[in-house]
Formats: sequence, C-alpha cells, structure tokens
Amino acid sequence: MTDPIVVERAGVVTGGIDTHKDVHVAAVIDHLGAVIDTRSFPTTTAGYEALRCWMSWHGQLGRVGIEGTGSWGAGIARHLKAHGISVVEINRPNRQIRRRNGKTDLIDAIGAARSCLAGLDAGTPKTADGPVEAIRMLLIARRSAISTRTKVMNQIRSLIDTAPEQLRDRYQAMSGPDIVATAAKHRPGTTVADPVTAARQALRSLARHHQLCTDQITELDSQLEHLVTATAPTLIDLHCVGIQTAATLIVTAGDNPNRLTSEAAFAALCGVNPIPASSGRITRHRLNRGGDRKANSALWTIVLARMAHDPATRAYVQRRTTEGLTKREIMRCLKRYVARQTYRAIKADL
Repeated sequence: MTDPIVVERAGVVTGGIDTHKDVHVAAVIDHLGAVIDTRSFPTTTAGYEALRCWMSWHGQLGRVGIEGTGSWGAGIARHLKAHGISVVEINRPNRQIRRRNGKTDLIDAIGAARSCLAGLDAGTPKTADGPVEAIRMLLIARRSAISTRTKVMNQIRSLIDTAPEQLRDRYQAMSGPDIVATAAKHRPGTTVADPVTAARQALRSLARHHQLCTDQITELDSQLEHLVTATAPTLIDLHCVGIQTAATLIVTAGDNPNRLTSEAAFAALCGVNPIPASSGRITRHRLNRGGDRKANSALWTIVLARMAHDPATRAYVQRRTTEGLTKREIMRCLKRYVARQTYRAIKADL
C-alpha cells in the first residue's frame, strides 16, 4: 500500500481496479491524477462492498475504471452500478507504455484510474443484467455441446476404422446418424478382454454420449429461439437472419446497445470496418482483423445466405463482379452493409 496523501475528503476522486480471479487491486486518485491510496480486496460480495466503501470514504466518488468488465471484473462492475456508481471499461495498456512503466497489479490499477480520469482508452461496459446476458450463457452451453458432439463422432469413426473386421464391415456403409443409432443399441457381452466385446462397449458408450449432446443441443435451441424471438423480433425479421446469427449479434451489442455511438462503431466491434492505412501520396485501407470474430462470422453467414437466395444481393454481386471485384472483396462490402442493417434493428429492439 502506498503512503496516503492528505486531501480534502469532499473532493471528487476517481477509482481504478485491476481485476483478478481471487483478488482485485484498487487505487484511488484525486482530480489531478495523484495517487491517494491503494488496497487489495477479495472477490466476494463482502469484498465488493468493502471496496466500494473504501473508495467512497476518500471523497465523492466520480467514476471507476475497471479492466476486464467482461470477465473477472463482471461482479464488481455489477455491484458498483447497483449502487449508482459510474463504471468505465478500461482497455489493457499498450505495449509501449507497459514496457516503459513496468507491470504490477498496483501499476495497472493506478493506470486504470488515470485512464478513466482522462477518458483515454475507455468505453461503456455491457450491463450484463438482461435477456441478452441470458442468451450469452445459453450460447456458451450450446457451443460446448456442439464441440463435444463433434469430438465424440470423430472418436466413433476412428474406433470403427480400427475395430475388428466383423464390426468395421457392419458400419462401413452407414451414415453418421445410423451409426449412432445402431451403436447405442449394442448389448456387449461380459468378456471385456475380448476386442470385439470391448469395441461394442466403447461404441455404445460413445453413441449414447453423442445422443445426450444432441438432446442438450435441441433443448438449448428451443430456449434460444424463445428468448431471441422475444428479445429481437425486428432483427429476426431481416432476410436470412436466423436464431443463431441473431443471438450472436445481440450478444456482441449487449443489453445496452446505446453504449455504441453509431453503426460505424458496431461495424468496428464486428471487425468489418476498413482501417485507414494511408501515408504520403498513397491513400488506401486495410482489412480489419480485430473485433468480435464470432460476430464477424455471423455477418459472413448472413451474407453467404443472401448471395444464394436474395435477388437484390445476387444482382449486386453480379454488378460488382463486372467492375472487377473478387468474391472476397464483394463479401467484405456486403458484411459492412449487413452490419449497418442489423445495428439499426438491434437498436430498435433493445
């Protein structure tokens, strides 16, 4: 803990928090950026309240800058906002500043407070307290179930490839669903030392695991459809926007899309805005490889579907092709247009 500086308690102070899994490191600075005090607090409800009271004791608490409001800082951010304290999301310091100043939890907490005071590299965090947060959690579970089911299916096919001939010949001409349905009904014998019996036992176990994942995905899809349809009806009504793509895009925007100042900000968040890269007499743009890649993929899926089924999009593709653009360049242009369209729908719904 640094030595406190004697200041007027009635003055406005600014807080900064460097978040971790078990402990948050906090700093309080005055209106000039001078450090008043620093302290660590546990990541519990009692710790959150102690941190808030400690910051408020030093003066009138204006804003608090938090690094990592979407991960380990989510709990303290919700706690502070519930008590009417303005919370600002602080980006990680760039490498040049970190190389010059060094790296400790105290330095990061003080840097978060000073960035918050100066308004540098700061943004409005997601509130994470509405239906969009519920959709985000269900999406995580669905992606996990899909990933697990894919791995299980690969294991089943690999096991069949190396199984004894009498099993391999039986499954060789079957499709994936037929393999799972047949293997799940196996009744292996008790002699597990026999390779054929062991293979049947392994196939039955994997097939039932596959079916369990499928049941989980079906249940999650039903819940997501209900939530997304009720939360974003305007977005769902757009051509070629499905439940999964809509869910991904509204999760990217958050429960409070007003934190995004414009549709250009949403496009940048999705990584579909061209980045200026001009110098001297050369004027050009480069591809944005940042942003939320899941949202970028959702926009790509919408564009691909429209290129196949939307007459207006197909006419645009034909026109731009005659102008000399490649398919990849055309899809980039279309993703930017879809980002604008979906942003307006999200704003209208949320």
